[in-house]
Amino acid sequence: MKKKDIFDKIMELPFFRIFEPFYKKYKEILLYLFFGILTMAVSIVSYAICNAVFKINALIANVISWILAVLFAFYTNRIWVFYSKTNSMRELIVQMISFCSGRIVTLIIEEVILFLFITNLHYASMKVKIVAQIVVVILNYIISKLWVFNK
Repeated sequence: MKKKDIFDKIMELPFFRIFEPFYKKYKEILLYLFFGILTMAVSIVSYAICNAVFKINALIANVISWILAVLFAFYTNRIWVFYSKTNSMRELIVQMISFCSGRIVTLIIEEVILFLFITNLHYASMKVKIVAQIVVVILNYIISKLWVFNK
């Protein structure tokens, strides 16, 4: 039996027990969505600070926000979503490289979306960033599930 994590313990609280069967059935997806939303928040807030506050170009601000979001996502996905253990530093590094490689693919997709809709079509920067993040979260789950943290 797996050791219970903080989320399992929360679901055992009286108020949350009615949701426990649903939680157990869909735990991985629910936790991915939870941490995906937090990762999206890290990305959007850091992007907004870089772009709106410091007036950094949208594409450069996006790369900075991407780095911060990827670091956050790697650790949360590895520990709480996919329960991925490694037996050596080498395995951890290989896993991190795979994770970052998948995220580079979605970064390129996001950069293309931002370039097309902000730079070329002059849509509102934050609206485009939020829509692009939704696309990225979905693609990142697929990549993480099938390629990086597959069991």
